[in-house]
Amino acid sequence: MTGINVAFGGVLALTDVSVTVEPGQVHGLIGPNGAGKTTLFNVACGLVRPTSGRIVWRGEEMRRLQPSKLTSLGIARTLQGVGLFPGMTVLENVMVGAHRHARAGFFSALVALPTSDKDERLLRERAMRALTELNAERYAGRYPGSLPYPVQKRVALARALVSEPELLLLDEPASGLSEDEMNELGELIRSVVGRMSVLLVEHHMDLVMRVCDRITVLDSGKQIAAGTPAEVQADPAVTEAYLGDAVEPGDADELTHADGGRNHA
Repeated sequence: MTGINVAFGGVLALTDVSVTVEPGQVHGLIGPNGAGKTTLFNVACGLVRPTSGRIVWRGEEMRRLQPSKLTSLGIARTLQGVGLFPGMTVLENVMVGAHRHARAGFFSALVALPTSDKDERLLRERAMRALTELNAERYAGRYPGSLPYPVQKRVALARALVSEPELLLLDEPASGLSEDEMNELGELIRSVVGRMSVLLVEHHMDLVMRVCDRITVLDSGKQIAAGTPAEVQADPAVTEAYLGDAVEPGDADELTHADGGRNHA
């Protein structure tokens, strides 16, 4: 994404923001409350159309990016909420994410029409592998509403991973997780970078600093810093954005533990 500008009713939400997610990297997007993180994430998902700027994927400019087309483009996403279908089992929810691999189409596979027996079996096997990777295979026959929130988050992530995307978009994946669960999430994110790139929007700074290769920092809709975690952590502009005007020696260390926005920009 290059030179992204977004205006809502004459109010600029993003001003000349550029983010490049390199192959095989985890790119973090951080910023305090109202920074514009979610707006930029929604631009990447096709939920918000930029006022100006360019979105380029696989060398081609995406002029009308649509959420419904993401999977076919090799992009998968999770949202701040889990977004699971309550009337489907966990396994069926994950199968939804694998539908692009079904030759006969997901609907016919899900209802097990005779022409799609093989597709249905392959989809189920693929979905079970994704659940197993997330240590959630024992919940395959359960319904999402009967599961604890952290388990639902794992299922939502499995649904994104099962499509085998080239780019995984994660919006606040650590929300509602305990410290141990967050550590497991960090290990999982690092484990998938050999298969895909990741754009991570997150307010838990310790997780961001631990798993990201590069970080872009927004404040009031503008890009104020970009670089490695160490470079970003040492940047006075970033420290000031998070901790206020009075920047004292050692404040950069506090940034690692800062909560960048429970209200979510």
